[in-house]
Amino acid sequence: MVPLSVLDLVPVREGGSLGEAYAAAVSLAKTAEEEGYRRFWVAEHHAMEGIAGAATSVVLAHIGNATRTIRIGSGGIMLPNHTPFQIAEQFGTLAALFPGRIDLGLGRAPGAGPELQRALRKDLHRAAENFPQDVVELRALLTGDIELPVTATPGLGSEVDMWMLGSSLFGAQLAAKLGMPYAFASHFAPDHLDAALELYRRDFQPSEACEKPHVMAAMTIFAADSDEEAEHIASSQLQAFVRLRTGNPGKLPPPVEGFRDALPAPARAMLEHIGQASAIGSPKTIRAKVEQFLERTQADEIIVAGSTYDPEHRNRSLRLTREALAV
Repeated sequence: MVPLSVLDLVPVREGGSLGEAYAAAVSLAKTAEEEGYRRFWVAEHHAMEGIAGAATSVVLAHIGNATRTIRIGSGGIMLPNHTPFQIAEQFGTLAALFPGRIDLGLGRAPGAGPELQRALRKDLHRAAENFPQDVVELRALLTGDIELPVTATPGLGSEVDMWMLGSSLFGAQLAAKLGMPYAFASHFAPDHLDAALELYRRDFQPSEACEKPHVMAAMTIFAADSDEEAEHIASSQLQAFVRLRTGNPGKLPPPVEGFRDALPAPARAMLEHIGQASAIGSPKTIRAKVEQFLERTQADEIIVAGSTYDPEHRNRSLRLTREALAV
């Protein structure tokens, strides 16, 4: 069976609190660990009331303290928002607290308008242009492969697995050049999936950390006892995605019966488009759709995304997904 991992946005639901969101993330990480998932990643987002993972390294420390064996990491840290030195210190600290368990997934997208740029005191578009150099510097701060005038302590010598994240050809090209494992965000940006994986595998240059290409592809997965039940619990995230794409983001709403069918045609088409990297249904449906996706991508790992209004529904979804793919 292909290794499975979990991507969590630490969603804040309507009527819920930040404390409940962090508790739900811990519960989900424990379930993932119990079910044999390989990694539990948290994504960095800012100024979004429905996502609680902004202080990613702090959230990871919280999850690390509640788990024992599962790898924990960022999916990802948006490096233009930070300096390489700060991230080396943060993830060096995590590596000291949770030895052999830390992944550092890096993304280039600033994901911020003028207000957030001012709040972060960063020219994020210029910082994004410096992303390749910053990745090299960050790796040097952790590994010492390039001599630098300053030492990150903690940081230098830490056992941190660095990953390149991407949703376009840029990330694939950089991951190949630097010899890094590559995670593709196909769960929300599937357009360049095939071309990016082909480019990455074709141009990959082995490194000390990664001898051959290694691909992890993201899928949105909602598993339940029936296709109808899975579609119902998935409607919370479908609503959130439509609201985000139409400029009205917010907290995660409760599920709505028949939500997809009630949408206007353009919104339905948008969901169908991103749905090419999703599996929503019974265990039988999940197995068929994941196998089809694996045949298309030849991915070495699948990372499972998908937020539910009731946290227990996602815990159960992880269990059913694991069972479905173990058959």
